[in-house]
Amino acid sequence: MSIPTSTRPSLLVALRDPQDERAWAEFVELYTPLIYGHCVRRGLQDADAADVAQEVMKAVAGAMGRFDYNRERGTFRAWLLTVVRSKLNNFFARAARLPTTPGDTQVTALAEEPAPADDDAIWEAECRQRMFEWAAARVQPEFQPSSWQAFWWTAVEHRAVAEVAAQLGLSAGAVYIARSRIIARLRDEIESASGDGGLLSPVG
Repeated sequence: MSIPTSTRPSLLVALRDPQDERAWAEFVELYTPLIYGHCVRRGLQDADAADVAQEVMKAVAGAMGRFDYNRERGTFRAWLLTVVRSKLNNFFARAARLPTTPGDTQVTALAEEPAPADDDAIWEAECRQRMFEWAAARVQPEFQPSSWQAFWWTAVEHRAVAEVAAQLGLSAGAVYIARSRIIARLRDEIESASGDGGLLSPVG
């Protein structure tokens, strides 16, 4: 199943207004778990990962007012990853300046360990997965449980339509219709927070 997963220009433009609470709530809900998970994958403890995620959000909030949408400059997600890496480097640099204790060995080792060679690809996959999870959570209550199950088993778990139809007591046609409608709805939801995915470039 292919669903668009890049950040839409309208959301990025909306984020330039620090008073747009709806846009910022949407952005925080969508991206904080992603950033937190990335930091944990890099070896940070829960509290440290949460702190770095908060620092990233502050940095994004501070940058948005100076940026404009430009689809020629690359993806927003790639830019966000550079911010995440910067804040991770800051975290490791601060840890290195603190007095050492026996428990600091792991942090020191993490600071000296480079990002994985496939870090960009992993981040991109994590972004796409997070987009899908976010949209699915918002869309699922709109559909009957049997329709959602028909979609999930066929589109996500790739089970045979005939098998799913028999198990749910539906016709094959009903399974196809449910899957099609939910995929279309997911596309709409993701496109409400995604689209061309251009990078924000400095204004002036």
